[in-house]
Amino acid sequence: MTGTRLAFIGLGNMGGGMAHRLLQSGYELTVYNRTASKAEPLVAAGALAAATPAEAAAGQHTVLLSLSDEAAVDQVLFEQLVPVLAPGSLVIDTSTVSPEYARSSAEKLAAAGLRRVEACVVGNPFQARDGQLRVFASGAEADIEQARPLLETVGSELVVLGAPGASATMKLILNLLLGAQVASLAEAVTYGAQAGLDRDQLLSSIAGSGFSSVVMRFRAELMRKGSYQPAFFRSALMEKDLRLAVADAAAAGVAMPVLDTVRAGYAAVVAAGDGDQDASVLIEHLGPAGAARAARAAG
Repeated sequence: MTGTRLAFIGLGNMGGGMAHRLLQSGYELTVYNRTASKAEPLVAAGALAAATPAEAAAGQHTVLLSLSDEAAVDQVLFEQLVPVLAPGSLVIDTSTVSPEYARSSAEKLAAAGLRRVEACVVGNPFQARDGQLRVFASGAEADIEQARPLLETVGSELVVLGAPGASATMKLILNLLLGAQVASLAEAVTYGAQAGLDRDQLLSSIAGSGFSSVVMRFRAELMRKGSYQPAFFRSALMEKDLRLAVADAAAAGVAMPVLDTVRAGYAAVVAAGDGDQDASVLIEHLGPAGAARAARAAG
């Protein structure tokens, strides 16, 4: 990149971790988050706080976004940032959106004289803070090369995938696998517990088995502790990503009945009021305990 100054907008679990990593690596950040208190640790570490996204981006030539969904990107990027960014400015968008939306965003920014790098990140907040994310980038080759130093600061691996929408597709595929693993773990453990097995012992046995994975071991420990907040991956975002993936697959002519069932399970978690809890909370919504929980949520 030509400089180390940028605006960073969206300081949730992943965004906050990436912003801390950039600060520690010598980048100068002007930050904005809808919940202003989330910016305070970054300000204490040397970042400048802005009152609005437009204020954060004014005078900047690089903006990094880490937002929750397409509605947030629309509101922040197209309503507030595009009017203040100088022609040629670079938008690095790490938000998880549909491939169709990613392509549309790239076209709309190009029409406004702006450039977009789609930089989907995979990992957890700890990895974000340590610069250990996997980064999947799409867009113009020259733009990705300009963004490479920043992307290699937040990530231990940078994979370039090509045209807009490709990285969004890859991110959704990986989140499909994540959702399926967490759901299968939750269902299997619920069955075992109902059959009389000790839940903690069952979770430990699964985590240590050849059928496990890094994801499964991590979520098994959260389930064992009943520790769902702070969320590493909010259930509401899991449902959103699964919904986007299933819809995009359907548009490509691919039916996903198994994963649509997983999505429906997370939709029930959100409907019951647990959307802000970690995706592992799905286990608490299964079996008799889950039925009782749903009944309480229904009033």
